[in-house]
Amino acid sequence: MKEIKYKKSWTWWIILILVVIIVWSSYNKMVSGEENVKAQWGNVENVYQRRADLIPNLVNTVKGYAAHEQETFTQVVEARSKATGVNIDPDQLNPAAIQKFQEAQEGLSSALGKLLVIVERYPDLKASQNFLELQAQLEGTENRIAVERRKYNEEARNFNKRIKRFPGIFLNKFFGFEEKGYFEAKEGAENAPEVSFE
Repeated sequence: MKEIKYKKSWTWWIILILVVIIVWSSYNKMVSGEENVKAQWGNVENVYQRRADLIPNLVNTVKGYAAHEQETFTQVVEARSKATGVNIDPDQLNPAAIQKFQEAQEGLSSALGKLLVIVERYPDLKASQNFLELQAQLEGTENRIAVERRKYNEEARNFNKRIKRFPGIFLNKFFGFEEKGYFEAKEGAENAPEVSFE
């Protein structure tokens, strides 16, 4: 009788130890995943900041050739101000926050597009070495933005899967882990742009 009681107590101790190991391991993986998401978010912010830092130089270069395009310059400066004014706490990378950040960045991209259309009207500007270097840096930065956004989405997806699978689904609410938001394509991005040679 004493032997059976002794075996039962060992069984409960083994089960308790296994549960503690599973919880501890899962918690550590969720913490690591969340830190990876935050680190990748820092990389996203870094490349967007690089783009924002290049814009004043680009605007000033274009201004020298096209001073009468003041409205477009103002739009670019205002869009840059809005884009750099949207700051997201890495602990609050939820879908709504990512959407707000993305909208501000898209506004800046649109204003930059208008600025680059102006450039087409000025052959001397297009031949300027300073402008060409700035344009190349901006294009490289846009490519980096795409890469870092993709990497961020991968880290967010991995984290979101971890907190939605067993045992994370039970632990995430207890420890306060929340789903991370994703960067998404603009509405209508799946449609090819129309090209007209009229």
